[in-house]
Amino acid sequence: MSERLREGIALFNAGRYFEAHERFEDLWREAAGGARTYLQGLVQAAVGLHHLSAGNQRGGRRVLERGIEKLDVPDGEPSGIDNARLVADLRSVLEGGGVTAVRIRGRTDPSPRPGPPPAGDGPGDAVS
Repeated sequence: MSERLREGIALFNAGRYFEAHERFEDLWREAAGGARTYLQGLVQAAVGLHHLSAGNQRGGRRVLERGIEKLDVPDGEPSGIDNARLVADLRSVLEGGGVTAVRIRGRTDPSPRPGPPPAGDGPGDAVS
């Protein structure tokens, strides 16, 4: 996993969705194929959560739905992200689960779900 992807994930997990979207977008511009589509999904998820956090329900939901479509692929992106969990958490937001329950985690991260990060868990610790 690239350092820039880790930075984007740390920003996302800290609730800094706009900044996370910018990091993901930089990676998206350089990517090709399935990785490009997956990164676009991360961009759209971050933008959607940013809009929802700012009270823009209609726009946030629309962008988040498009992001989920791109992230909801059988094998996900081979970056160590627990894709199935991410997609499930994003869908729970659309069902009224709240933005704070969404974090990008690694496939081996034992953190409980859904819910806010455990006390003392740093924003960059979610994916290694």
